[in-house]
Amino acid sequence: MNSLTPAQLETWVMQAKMHTQEGKLPNYIPLLAQANPNWLAVQIQTVTGQNYNAGDIHCTFPLMSVVKPFILLFLLQQLGAEIVFSHVGMKPSDLPFNSLTQLIADKGFPRNPTINSGAIALCSLLPGINAFSRCENLRLWLNQTAGCQLVLDNQMLDSVRSLPNDRNLAITRLLTKSGNIHSPETTLDAYNHVCCLAGTVADLARIGMLLVQAHDAIAPQNCRIVNAIMTTCGLYQASARFAVEVGLPTKSGVSGAILSIVPTQGAIACYSPGLDETGNSKASIFLIQQLAQNLNLSIFG
Repeated sequence: MNSLTPAQLETWVMQAKMHTQEGKLPNYIPLLAQANPNWLAVQIQTVTGQNYNAGDIHCTFPLMSVVKPFILLFLLQQLGAEIVFSHVGMKPSDLPFNSLTQLIADKGFPRNPTINSGAIALCSLLPGINAFSRCENLRLWLNQTAGCQLVLDNQMLDSVRSLPNDRNLAITRLLTKSGNIHSPETTLDAYNHVCCLAGTVADLARIGMLLVQAHDAIAPQNCRIVNAIMTTCGLYQASARFAVEVGLPTKSGVSGAILSIVPTQGAIACYSPGLDETGNSKASIFLIQQLAQNLNLSIFG
């Protein structure tokens, strides 16, 4: 990554901007549907202290599903892998991230932590007496550990709550019936809270660095677990193809945020609101692909 030049980055960002209009904005969260589809930002942070950025880097956005690997990381640190994986699996899913069919087929046991059912199940394990305190405990841990400045976007949270999400409600009911979660209302509200943690691409790159290099507050085996699950599951049905073509642990969010990890080297954080048919940022995927292929970043050599 240290061979990257600002001129190269600007060229690839300009190429990626040509794909921003190809994506679609999600319509089930009204505030996300109001985002400017032309926005595109990238921040690259390296272990040697170099930082590269380009585009609309001052935009703030909710992490949405990009936060899911960090719910997992936090709970692995707090509770250990044995407890965590008694509540959620680690298998990829070939169905959409909010699939009820997948959960029914798996008899109410969430397939992995990066889909909605898995993340909702993990939110039942977050410490706190209510949804806000569960979110706050995660937020403070991330800010203190990563040196970022995530905030709870209350306007986005209100927007999430403004329309009923029947799929997540059904997922939560099935998780409760199967005994995988308790206090379903608090758990689902906690899930909505943590998805509305917001920041800039710089904040996203900083939390990504938790998965890049040794950190006093995080056990190395927990980083390996999270990176592996991001590689196999982080982009939903597109994960396998992305692993072949790009080869980086990556997680996307419906806000248009994407985080890629280059182990031992650095983190790549992107934001562009327009989504492809799988729910991944169209322009960001293109940009990360350009970076990985031209700089030979794939973890597979």
